[in-house]
Amino acid sequence: MPDTLKGTNKIANRAVMCEVLKEAAAKDKDIVVLCSDSRGSASLSSFAEAYPGQFVEVGIAEQNLVGIAAGLASCGKKAFAVSPASFISTRSYEQCKVDCAYSNTNVKLIGISGGVSYGALGMTHHSAQDIAALSAIPNMRVYLPSDRFQTRCLFEALLKDKTPAYVRLGRNPVEDIYSEGNVPFEMDKATVLAEGTDVLLVACGELVRPSLDAATLLKGKGVSAGVLDMYCVKPLDEDGLLKSAAGKKLVITVEEHSPYGGLGSRVSQVISTNDPRKVINLSLPDEPVITGKSQEVFAHYGMDASGIEKKVLELLK
Repeated sequence: MPDTLKGTNKIANRAVMCEVLKEAAAKDKDIVVLCSDSRGSASLSSFAEAYPGQFVEVGIAEQNLVGIAAGLASCGKKAFAVSPASFISTRSYEQCKVDCAYSNTNVKLIGISGGVSYGALGMTHHSAQDIAALSAIPNMRVYLPSDRFQTRCLFEALLKDKTPAYVRLGRNPVEDIYSEGNVPFEMDKATVLAEGTDVLLVACGELVRPSLDAATLLKGKGVSAGVLDMYCVKPLDEDGLLKSAAGKKLVITVEEHSPYGGLGSRVSQVISTNDPRKVINLSLPDEPVITGKSQEVFAHYGMDASGIEKKVLELLK
């Protein structure tokens, strides 16, 4: 189990993405990165400076971004199309579906500043539907890495395959879960962060850390909570989920997403079909969420460590 006692991390997952792509581009001229006037937000400025011949600035034109990326991929390039998650998952949805997934082209769609990362900019810039939307497309995989170390492993793996995928990354640094040289990463397999006998917490993306912290709080209250890092929302690790959920009184999913069509929906489908038990989904509400920093939003809706702890204790009464 990874060491959970970490210091304050200052490195955002998007910066790790850039480093991995720079390292790979130095050896592979087929790697090309495209963005929609968002190289600063995506931490891609250094990539553009180092490899201008492998960087395409499309401007604020997300449909063109994805279409051009698909065209390059059809010519043998390894295309990474980077844009705010709120826009790439909505404005270019048809291109994601047809140009990338239907044609099965080697395009990696990267949604930066996902979830409520944009804070005070509100619903127009929040992406609370992207997991549901992209997961509904055949041939499209969906990933939400939980920290910088897992992000590196994921991008290194994506560089080796040739099928489309969507990756959501947050805007701000998140606390470490794993550590250098200690990332039990396997493609499309969830990671067990904590074993437990009473309840299972299944989380993805930035809400894995508060779920792990909640398990520590619950231990102090005499509740044994398991934690599963389900970074691979599609394909979901069904075998890993069922193994971790076996014998638990309760399964709780935690996600920075609408209550419809995301991780909670997928987990509920698998559990109800194979090993029925109570599944509760902690998510953003089906309404425009409050404005504020990510941690303020999570706390408001009971999705921080103390909120998750409180919900578990209520449900186990």
